[in-house]
Amino acid sequence: MAIDYQKLKNRKFEDVVHAYTWKDTVLYALGLGFGADPMDKSQLRFVYEEGLVALPTMAVVLGSPGFWVKNPDSGIDWKQVLHGEQGLRILKPLPAEGTVIGRTRIVDIIDNGPGKGALMYSERDIVDQKTGEVLAVSESTTFARADGGFGGPTGPTGPKKAVHALPERAPDLSVDIPTLPQAALIYRLSGDYNPLHADPDVAKTANFKQPILHGLCTYGVAGHALVKLLCGYDAAKLKRMDLRFSSPVYPGETIRTEVWTEGPGKAGFRSKVVERDIVVLNNGYAEFAA
Repeated sequence: MAIDYQKLKNRKFEDVVHAYTWKDTVLYALGLGFGADPMDKSQLRFVYEEGLVALPTMAVVLGSPGFWVKNPDSGIDWKQVLHGEQGLRILKPLPAEGTVIGRTRIVDIIDNGPGKGALMYSERDIVDQKTGEVLAVSESTTFARADGGFGGPTGPTGPKKAVHALPERAPDLSVDIPTLPQAALIYRLSGDYNPLHADPDVAKTANFKQPILHGLCTYGVAGHALVKLLCGYDAAKLKRMDLRFSSPVYPGETIRTEVWTEGPGKAGFRSKVVERDIVVLNNGYAEFAA
């Protein structure tokens, strides 16, 4: 079944009401490795109920419509889908606990041609149910590797996102954050139960030597690095975080995030696995309150 451009672009998503408690907020931060040093009070505020603060990147796991591309009516070969890019605009700090409404929409689908796949751009508003305010906007690019050639818009006039070019010089800042061997098993409890991240047999079927870390977990680890390096662990200062996924991470590996300052309140970044010296997140762009 091929993609029907108009049908998919105009797909209606039901509002997703997502109630979360302080325990969910703590669990998300633990999945990213917060609390590794029990004496670090800067990290403690994200994993301890007294004075608890929610990480801004937690917005990417709130109000999700789930793995809806698996529905036959999407026209997408879900087994060939990859998460290509992730962006987040943070408009207001997330409450440490509360209820939000996720409102998802498809912005566009780009046809790269037969054998070249398709790009689907989607957005999700994270709305505070109590106030009606939009707290954050999650922006995602899905690479449907097997679905090109459906007759949709293509070519240079298509709304393909510009790649943020990083400076050709040494980074200004960097930090290494180790991940636990059981990191994927912890992170999946925040809502992504894809067996690729837990079952060795499923991972081998997908040509991985072992279960891999969720892309959004790696995203969150990079967010941890930005909150530390650019915001002094004041989570409310992070305003935007965009990046491109370039390679998977195995739980237990160390993620080094390198940052280039690019003017007041702006920075470029990338993340690499130290043990394999491979870039796993690239073309990163962040905005923050200076």
